[in-house]
Amino acid sequence: MNRWLSPGLRLAATLTLLGLLAWQLDTRELLDRLGALSPGWVILAILIGVPQVLLSAWRWRMTAHQIGISLPWPTAIREYYLATFLNQVLPGGVVGDAARAWRHGSAKQTSNTASTSQSGPAIRAVIIERASGQVALLAVAILAIALSPALRGGIRQLWHAHAGAGWVGIIGLSLTAVLVLVAAFWLTRSRAGAALKRFWQDLHRALLTVKVWPAQLASSLLIVATYIAVFLCAARALGLERPVGELLPLIPPLLMAMAIPLTIAGWGLREGAAAVIWPLAGLPAQEGVMLSVTYGLLILAASLPGLAVLLMDHRSARRNAGRRAADRRIVRDLQTFAPDSVVPDNIASDRLASGGEPR
Repeated sequence: MNRWLSPGLRLAATLTLLGLLAWQLDTRELLDRLGALSPGWVILAILIGVPQVLLSAWRWRMTAHQIGISLPWPTAIREYYLATFLNQVLPGGVVGDAARAWRHGSAKQTSNTASTSQSGPAIRAVIIERASGQVALLAVAILAIALSPALRGGIRQLWHAHAGAGWVGIIGLSLTAVLVLVAAFWLTRSRAGAALKRFWQDLHRALLTVKVWPAQLASSLLIVATYIAVFLCAARALGLERPVGELLPLIPPLLMAMAIPLTIAGWGLREGAAAVIWPLAGLPAQEGVMLSVTYGLLILAASLPGLAVLLMDHRSARRNAGRRAADRRIVRDLQTFAPDSVVPDNIASDRLASGGEPR
């Protein structure tokens, strides 16, 4: 029962947030605008998802290589597509990343006759790769706010109106940071210290060294640029004619809200953030929510190749299960009619491809 509790709570949070927004806003206008999306801009937004996934897979592969584990390019692409799709349809927004770490780690890296597990390094590679993207997104969001007079003015007014709550938030974040530092210090002195040390070593090799961080930063910034480009396509698909310069500063802070793993694919949180950010810039909340919903639908559509990967994997698993069942039947038949015979373990590979009979 406990394993269903967390996904259930995330689903409930998603539906609650979306329900509150639907209650406050004009859903009829939203549905009308969604029904009249410009096909050209929709197609362009979906196509932008291709270089987005390719860049993300390249960043993941580079990160894995830096910490000493193999990740073939085709595997990185298909696994990233699968992870992107799972993140879109499962609660939390990180289940797909956990799945690609597990699938990568469950493989064995064979060197001559030695075979070693990649589980630990594979998990750390995904964590570091995702951290690289979040750091770049945070930097872009801070820069966007700093360069937007409208947002700065709105935030200043909000601070004056709710200074007490603002200070409570700052103190809470500060205490959380202190607790994290204390916990990290305690872990270094406990049995978990070795694991933390390995993570720090991999983080340094894959993200912080002089020869690596420029590539990490460049790829992460390009990926953030594709997110922003999809948002701009969503605006044009809705028929919003606002200047790009007016929309650009609003998008990165909105993307940051999606990084909070509380709902399904950021639904509800993203729309709630839009309902706050747009009025801060002097724009209607309805417009921000419509844009956010459109963006969510577009990135879901762009992730659908991951569904194809999932279906192909399922078909392959069923086919392999059928072959194993056939092998077991052959073994039973041989042992029935020739009980004294020795049946090789690799009988599956000793069958004719056409007839499936043992030689």
